[in-house]
Amino acid sequence: MRRIVITGMGAVTPIGNTVAEFEAGLFSGRNGIAPITRFNTDSYPVHLAGEVKNFDAAAYLEPQLLRKMDLFTIYAMVATEQAISQSGFLGHADLNRVGAIVGSGIGGIQVLEHSHRILMEGGPRKISPFFITMLIADIAAGQISIRYGLKGPNYCVMSACATASNAIGDAFRLLKYGDADIMVAGGCESSITPLSLAGFTSMKALSTTADPEAACRPFDAHRDGFLMSEGAGVIILEELRHAERRRAPIFGELVGYGATADAYHITAPAKGGEGAARAMNLAIMDAQIQPGKVGYINAHGTSTPYNDKNETIAIKNVFGEYAKNSLIVSSTKSMTGHMLGAAGGVEAIATLLALQRQEVPPTIHYRTPDPECDLDYSPNSPTKHSFEYGMSNTFGFGGHNAVLLFKRFTI
Repeated sequence: MRRIVITGMGAVTPIGNTVAEFEAGLFSGRNGIAPITRFNTDSYPVHLAGEVKNFDAAAYLEPQLLRKMDLFTIYAMVATEQAISQSGFLGHADLNRVGAIVGSGIGGIQVLEHSHRILMEGGPRKISPFFITMLIADIAAGQISIRYGLKGPNYCVMSACATASNAIGDAFRLLKYGDADIMVAGGCESSITPLSLAGFTSMKALSTTADPEAACRPFDAHRDGFLMSEGAGVIILEELRHAERRRAPIFGELVGYGATADAYHITAPAKGGEGAARAMNLAIMDAQIQPGKVGYINAHGTSTPYNDKNETIAIKNVFGEYAKNSLIVSSTKSMTGHMLGAAGGVEAIATLLALQRQEVPPTIHYRTPDPECDLDYSPNSPTKHSFEYGMSNTFGFGGHNAVLLFKRFTI
């Protein structure tokens, strides 16, 4: 069976706009949460989010192209440019066998809100001819294929906050079956808008804590919801022999993928994390390893009461006593906030970096232990840890569960 390795990574996040910046922020416990600057939040109970800061898209993309894209696509394009540049496959691969699966949880809600205001004020003739192509969630994958001439499989996965992990998992399977040699995969999001914030606030999913240093605290007893954030995480997956022939850099191996549905509730996780546990078990079975081989889990860890409790139960059900004795779990959302459809891509990169460094990033803002969340969450400081396999969990509204299992690369 073909082995699939990672030969490039690209990230735009609230704690850094390149993988190097993201890595520095991740292992120093940098907080990406701050007051929202894009619009006035005085009438909202929520005032914080993880905005991308000091972002210069013009350093990567031409002005005429930027005018035809919503911000979620721009984030994806910049992350992809970083990942492809690092991988170096252009000029060394048959582009008919290179594909892209890059999704978004919401898509172009910024251009939707903006265009609706224009319609109400100026009528239909004022709407841009690029409105639809800026809006649709599949356009990031489409724009990537057009820019780089990638003619392999190309589509968008849209499964709420599991989007990017499902995209990477689908790409993994396509490569396994020989449908392509290289796949660009991940997720992107730019949904910090007045309407989106109102919607998430109305469903009472967000933290209303005013202090950026205390608002997002996964697994802490006083957690009270997540905070929206934005950005993109894209990785280059490549068949091992293809990567070796062109002497590509290799940052890790993807060895397992599990995807399930809760079939339970539109927002709440299934009791006991039943669907999450099945996804973790499927990823472990796919990798053909014993659960005790997994040394680190980058948790979904949203900082909501239900998710963190049920994810903890699910991990204990999968790993048994090993979960308490030897497994380290952390939530990098404590630093980035919840990047929704981009989360799985960025957290896959966090897991790969942890494997490379043999160091688990911290769960920051962790102050008060919760008896129902009783695992080692690498609280507030990174943890040096020797481990061979790292797991990345992502779960989405609608009951989507996607789990990726990475291995430290060895020949």
